[in-house]
Amino acid sequence: MAATLLSSFALALPASAQISDDVVKIGILNDQSGVFADLGGQGSVLAARLAIEEFGGTVLGKPIELIVGDHQNKPDIGSAIARRWIDTQNVDAIADVPSSATAIAVQNVTRDKNRMLFLSSSGLSDFTGKRCSATTVHWTYDTYSNANGTARALVKQGGDTWFFLTADNAGSHAQEQDAVGFVRKAGGKVLGAARHPLATHDFSSFLVQAQSSNAKVIGLANAGGDTITAVKQAKEFGITQGGQKLAGLLMFITDIHAIGLADAQGLVFTDSFYWDMDDKTRAWSKTFMARHGGRAPTSAQAGVYGAVLHYLKAIREAGTDEATAVSKTMKNLPVDDFWSNGFKIRQDGRLVRDMYLFEVKKPSESKGPWDYYKVLAKIPGDEAYRPIAEGGCPLVAQN
Repeated sequence: MAATLLSSFALALPASAQISDDVVKIGILNDQSGVFADLGGQGSVLAARLAIEEFGGTVLGKPIELIVGDHQNKPDIGSAIARRWIDTQNVDAIADVPSSATAIAVQNVTRDKNRMLFLSSSGLSDFTGKRCSATTVHWTYDTYSNANGTARALVKQGGDTWFFLTADNAGSHAQEQDAVGFVRKAGGKVLGAARHPLATHDFSSFLVQAQSSNAKVIGLANAGGDTITAVKQAKEFGITQGGQKLAGLLMFITDIHAIGLADAQGLVFTDSFYWDMDDKTRAWSKTFMARHGGRAPTSAQAGVYGAVLHYLKAIREAGTDEATAVSKTMKNLPVDDFWSNGFKIRQDGRLVRDMYLFEVKKPSESKGPWDYYKVLAKIPGDEAYRPIAEGGCPLVAQN
């Protein structure tokens, strides 16, 4: 009997001993001061802290630490931070990472060094396609799901001619490409596109092209500060007053807040999260807002919370923080949190969650601060995302 008990005890010990350096270290890597700071930034850091606090601050008896880096939307800086974190600070997982070009550079590092990467702010659908990695999870949305919901809905409503204003970076190119595919598939036509630099302050020349195209819909294939500026200046140009409709291919509630309901009203876009959806989202969001200057959480920030919480659950279940084992466990465990109900992570790393088609309320419809959205449609995850067989992920081909 004593030998049996000793053997059982020995088998239980490695669960705690499998934590590298006796600490689980998570890095939030994002834009802390530029065009994407509002949608992620310090809000994503807070979201990660809330997940760690909810989990209890330790996993398998070891502390959980959080560190923060600003990649300034530059791939070389992002990859350098990721490499330094892993090589000298033994970071186990990196989360958030807006700007798809920077996320690509960071993913190259985490793939080579076998570390987990949770993408919440970047949208490139190729992260679960040809660029898929066994240790990358695409958590919140992607360019395919957003274009799927928005483009199909607007063409169906009569918006059958499109012109795109597209930021000149990898993620925005993917937004345009995916939206073009859905516009044409729905029977619409694309009349043209204009590409602008990141952090553009004057959209006048691009808006003139969009206006003169006479397209019924102007698709905004950009994000953050660029989307805000484009919408505001489109209003100044009288574009929406003239009958052309703006479609945001990547919109966050912080964008709507910065634009203001008077100028943003009627915008249609697709996203996975709204703070005021139900009692659970409201309860979590009120905690977040109380610690974030009253600002409502974006889907990207809620995604960081969900990814960190699920990661910690997987470490506890796997009995180790070794990335390959944790990744496998994450895909086996259903994702359950205040805004996720039994969703699953596919073999290609895509978290298949429900998406929603939103429209921005008129000022007269809003009942209080951050009361900005109305739900036009729910898009089940299996319909929202690209079928796994069509993505070209090598991990799927191998299996």
